[in-house]
Amino acid sequence: MGSMAAAASPIVVSSKLTPLPKSTNPNVQHVVLGDILFKTWYLSYYPEELIGRELFCQNLSLFAKLFLDNKSVFFDVAAFNYYLLVHNTPEGTSVSSEQQVIGFFSKEKMSWDNNNLACILVFPPWQRKGLGKIMMGISYELSRLEGHIGGPEKPLSELGRIGYLKFWQSRVANAILGMKNKTTLSVEDIAEACWMLAEDVVSTLKEMDILGTKKKKNDGTLVISKARVREWVSLNKVDLRPPVDEEGFVEDYPVEEDE
Repeated sequence: MGSMAAAASPIVVSSKLTPLPKSTNPNVQHVVLGDILFKTWYLSYYPEELIGRELFCQNLSLFAKLFLDNKSVFFDVAAFNYYLLVHNTPEGTSVSSEQQVIGFFSKEKMSWDNNNLACILVFPPWQRKGLGKIMMGISYELSRLEGHIGGPEKPLSELGRIGYLKFWQSRVANAILGMKNKTTLSVEDIAEACWMLAEDVVSTLKEMDILGTKKKKNDGTLVISKARVREWVSLNKVDLRPPVDEEGFVEDYPVEEDE
């Protein structure tokens, strides 16, 4: 299938671009923030590059709307970063070597709810190949790099809920079985190990149906048996290998800074 790579947001302007000569006349007439339109009084150094990247993201979002009923943001894309999943044709094949975008996910540049993903789509010809799981894994690795426990924007669509439950179940099971030196685990422990929201951990544990109560002391405390988790993994044939290698991110990956 060839190698897969996550490309950085096409909205972000590279510092390597050649700036335009300084001028006192604004070359971008207005900026839209939500429902408010501001007239500009300053020069934008990269108007052509910004407009080109914004148009690309708008077209990407409009294309996604063909397949996602709940897709709503497709014009005001400036508040989001877009991460592309790109297929590279292996060398030495007779197929065209052009790179092909096969999916993407978007993420708010600043989210008060710590959302690490706003919209995700694998294009139809590439679906059912585990690529959505890769992009979900990337979104959580971004959360880890940024130091924020997060999750996808809610409410999830029905298909989104099914996809995330499978991803979360593998992630939670791997975390529980990986804590070999701990006999007692809290929801917070699992959430921190997975960089997941506590509410997502709880809903995942309920769906896995691996929660039980203490036998000797019936005080309503819920417990998780690692033997029961192993049994669940074996029964459901779950692959516990992470979909994304955290070592695969470049060392100087630009981490968002709190403002």
